[in-house]
Amino acid sequence: MTNADAVRRAVGAVWDPEIRRPLDELDMVRSVHVEGATAHVEIALTIVGCPAADRIQREVRAAAASVAGIEHVDLTIGVMSPSERAALTERLRGGRARTMPFGPDSLTRVIAVTSGKGGVGKSTLTANLAVALTQRGLSVGLVDADVHGFSIPALLGLTGADGLPPQPTRIDDLMLPPVAHGVKTISIGMFLPRDQPAAAVAWRGPMLHRTVQQFLTDVFFGDLDVLLLDMPPGTGDVAISVGQLLPHADVLVVTTPQTAASDIAVRSGLVAGQTGQHVIGVVENMAALTLPDGTSLDLFGSGGGEAVASALSAHVPEADPVPLLASVPLSVALRRGGDEGLPVVVAAPDDPAAQAISRVADALVASGRGLARRPLPFTPR
Repeated sequence: MTNADAVRRAVGAVWDPEIRRPLDELDMVRSVHVEGATAHVEIALTIVGCPAADRIQREVRAAAASVAGIEHVDLTIGVMSPSERAALTERLRGGRARTMPFGPDSLTRVIAVTSGKGGVGKSTLTANLAVALTQRGLSVGLVDADVHGFSIPALLGLTGADGLPPQPTRIDDLMLPPVAHGVKTISIGMFLPRDQPAAAVAWRGPMLHRTVQQFLTDVFFGDLDVLLLDMPPGTGDVAISVGQLLPHADVLVVTTPQTAASDIAVRSGLVAGQTGQHVIGVVENMAALTLPDGTSLDLFGSGGGEAVASALSAHVPEADPVPLLASVPLSVALRRGGDEGLPVVVAAPDDPAAQAISRVADALVASGRGLARRPLPFTPR
């Protein structure tokens, strides 16, 4: 291997931090040649003003300089032409047309996290569950489908110096989702006007449907093991749209122990079943808190999670019973983590709430995704 070959191999192995693939695979290395102890390297960034430009330059220089005999690196930075970007987006899509990649033939497990009413901690649980799944070695994407009440960016700490969520980088009509704690995330909060961070989203059904569809189609998540959707509460437009777009999705129902919440939570599970989706379990949030003296504080009562699981099991008697996967206790650490953008499964993994969420993650990993009667994306030879 010549020095030029060694430099090309080293530079090509550098990963684009947004697309999360090596530069060589993305055809971003235009030329490499070596003169004496100097390596001349030219790379092409995907777009003008690429947010990852500084990091890519540093890592390319370091990679080229790591080759034996190279003492100086002359780096030239260019930008892909429109035809090169078009070829890249086609390659990232695997040669497929602009379609939603999470259909029935996808190997990605899609899980919609629902609730009957707001204020039960569904988004907090979804964010922590996504991080817990990445901690188990899975590749995880998260769609904040709660367009009117989006909160996922803040819960994951996806905020810049200006306090606003980062905007996805665009390569033509492809969007690259920001990543936090290993979770690839998209939310409508990333698209609001930068001078109006508190702007309200006042959209009706057709606009909501297009937004969810665009998140599923135009955001490049790459190869995912699990895609989580943080659903809005209730059984409105977004729930119907997701049922139409992802009828094969699994559904996780979140409730509190309180009867007022658990009675309504059953409805979200029933609507999911009507669209063909499969309810895989119930999570009870805000369960009893154990006080320092050992007594238990049932602030919101008890038994709501079991009641929801039993009711959903009774409505589909021929299917497996819907299990109560965990009861997550009231937790100061869980609340603090949400406020600070640091999920409790990272900040305080020994907290009882973090342990309960981890049990949900373990249950989802153990249950896997059934492939019976599903077409697999390969052709026998």
